[in-house]
Amino acid sequence: MKNLLLILLTLILISCNEKNNQPDLKSTDTDKIDIQAELESIEETRTAFQLAIKEKRYGDLKQYSTSDFKAVSPGSEDWLEYKRIREKPMGQFSYDSIRMRPQETIIASDTIAYDFGTSSVYYTNAEGEPIEL
Repeated sequence: MKNLLLILLTLILISCNEKNNQPDLKSTDTDKIDIQAELESIEETRTAFQLAIKEKRYGDLKQYSTSDFKAVSPGSEDWLEYKRIREKPMGQFSYDSIRMRPQETIIASDTIAYDFGTSSVYYTNAEGEPIEL
């Protein structure tokens, strides 16, 4: 039994001391991201999205999201009222515009970026009053 343990210990020590023949993995960053160009592209997309809403081109909005997009809106009374009349518009209801005010944009990769900031949605309620959310 002692000999078996000694052989195992020797094999373990030899295997741990063997030089790794695999080349060192080095991070190759050949696909550098042009941050300024990406930020400009994001701003162009944001502006086009806001303009599509302002011009009531709602059919164009699908180009700004993925097919599995899920929206979650705030649950305050104002937002709940907006959702209610948006689903069953009455009178002069109109989704007038959105104003996005990013404070910081994070570019995570060449396909993913996200903003931190605030947005305001403007609409006209059934009584013709402009509302800001």
